[in-house]
Amino acid sequence: MCGIVGAIARRNIVPILTEGLKRLEYRGYDSAGIAIVDGSIRRVRRVGRVAEMEAAVREENLTGILGIAHTRWATHGGVTEPNAHPHVSSGEIAVVHNGIIENHEEQRARLKSLGYAFESQTDTEVIAHLVHHYFKAGGDLFVATQKTAADLRGAYAIGVVALADPDTIAGARMGCPLVVGLGEGENFLASDVSAIIAETRRVIYLEDGDVVAVRRGGVLLELADGVRD
Repeated sequence: MCGIVGAIARRNIVPILTEGLKRLEYRGYDSAGIAIVDGSIRRVRRVGRVAEMEAAVREENLTGILGIAHTRWATHGGVTEPNAHPHVSSGEIAVVHNGIIENHEEQRARLKSLGYAFESQTDTEVIAHLVHHYFKAGGDLFVATQKTAADLRGAYAIGVVALADPDTIAGARMGCPLVVGLGEGENFLASDVSAIIAETRRVIYLEDGDVVAVRRGGVLLELADGVRD
């Protein structure tokens, strides 16, 4: 099972994300990547160990206060850098994903008809383009993620960031673990509490069907039954 870590803070969150991925290495993976929103979506991906990605991040002087990171175990598509997460749509949306999207071929055909081009062999890339499609129509990352989740069949834990909304990490869960970590003026998203235990011990465990918007000032959570917290 691969890993997800996301963070939003007033400090550089790159060390938080890389350390979180290291804490998830025991789960097994073949590539690692990170995306930071900092005037653009800056992304670094590497096949191999988290340490190789971390070295590339240092070389590129990657810093920022909002971002997501991922360790991948190949299911759809080979072990290549283009198949590594995060996946980006139109330079505006970045997505990390655990699980398997069963209707990805159907969604891929739909998105191609809408003009989207695919750069990977993964099922995850359809999520990035779907979020972009809905975000472009409504400008709300939480709603776009919610609508995307409604289009998906299969198992997933998703983390999403948008260039046009640099104060939000959206997440959704169905069949794969996803937790929210609560800090002081900073909050976190992860597939396992061990990834963020160094930052906070206050966590919310999402249930299947939940959708969340994680922001510095708080968390918006819509439960599977439509109730918002």
